[in-house]
Amino acid sequence: MKRNIKFILAAIFISASMSLFAADQKKLEIGVVENLGAYIPLSTELIDENGNKFLLRDNFDKPIVMNFVYYECPGICSPLLTELSSVLSKADLAAGIDYRVLTISIDATEGSNLASSKKTNYLNMMKKKIDPASWRFLTGDSASVKKLADAVGFFYKKEGDEFIHSAALMFISADGKICRYLYPDYSRREEFSILPFDFKMAVLEASENKPTPTIARVIKFCFKYDPEGKTYVFNLLKIFGGGVLLLTVILVVYLSVKPRKVKEENR
Repeated sequence: MKRNIKFILAAIFISASMSLFAADQKKLEIGVVENLGAYIPLSTELIDENGNKFLLRDNFDKPIVMNFVYYECPGICSPLLTELSSVLSKADLAAGIDYRVLTISIDATEGSNLASSKKTNYLNMMKKKIDPASWRFLTGDSASVKKLADAVGFFYKKEGDEFIHSAALMFISADGKICRYLYPDYSRREEFSILPFDFKMAVLEASENKPTPTIARVIKFCFKYDPEGKTYVFNLLKIFGGGVLLLTVILVVYLSVKPRKVKEENR
């Protein structure tokens, strides 16, 4: 009877901790949810930096490195694109041959002229020159971009003239399957370090159609975006839920092992 009560209590603890995670997940408006193995809508039509229609389906002949920004972002977008241009220069794989890059604006008011200007800036700062056609700067209407962003689990919110959002690179296979995510290192203010090796492995995994969870995802899990400071802050709710879950597991193991030790000692 006592043993049943112990397990009932443990079950209550587990349910409570999982409820914390579920409640927090439902409230997610800004951040990234890894939809590994899911497929993006390749029927999405955007506008490229030259003002032409850009149908995703016609441009997925190799792995895609996708990222969402807005070109007049006063925060993390510019550092992300600067770091991306650096990684493209350092990586062993070749843009346009082994993969393509799609940078997509989440601001529907931004047009192809601005996209073209930004593309020129970032291509010019690269030490290793790449085929301009391998890195596209895209815009689109709010519904199309939001549908695509939702598909890859990238959530953002507009407040006034600015967008509150996180930063990530999504690696997608040639048939539209989401295979990998890479996140900038938010703990380093000077630069958003994305290792060329990690970038290369993510591209190779996408080329093999192989979804792979992000090992360093704890950064996103432990922190949430603070729109006032434009940085990531400690997420107490998630950490508390994680702590409760961990203590529950320890409790269940302890309650299971202790009776056995008592019986062995009484023999």
